[in-house]
Amino acid sequence: MDLEVSSALTIPAAELDWRFSRSSGPGGQHVNTSDSRVELSWNVAGSAALSDAQRLLLNERLGRRLIAGVVTVTASEQRSQLRNRELALAKLSALVAEGLAPGAARRRATKPTRGSNRRRLAAKQQRAATKLQRKRPTAD
Repeated sequence: MDLEVSSALTIPAAELDWRFSRSSGPGGQHVNTSDSRVELSWNVAGSAALSDAQRLLLNERLGRRLIAGVVTVTASEQRSQLRNRELALAKLSALVAEGLAPGAARRRATKPTRGSNRRRLAAKQQRAATKLQRKRPTAD
């Protein structure tokens, strides 16, 4: 089953690599015999689904998560392997979508308004006057 990350990107099922192992956690005696933990790997560097620009962006943003160009997510929260497969697909989809999302718009620097500047200076004068009142009176 192909993984649809967005309308522009669909990862073919052939590029997804699944591994299963025994999961820790709840499950009683059943957990000792079933491989419910899921590891889903996808080779970003060798994927045909990505354009060069997308590949470069993912390498830059997922750099810490990539090992030899491969991103891996694990899921062992549920008892059933099927649910963990669905969770792993959702995690990978969210991770790739976040990596390909456009960056936030840069903030434009602005000057403080005249009114805000006036209020700031008035507050400073008020604070200085308050502190001046706390001084010990001097004998003239």
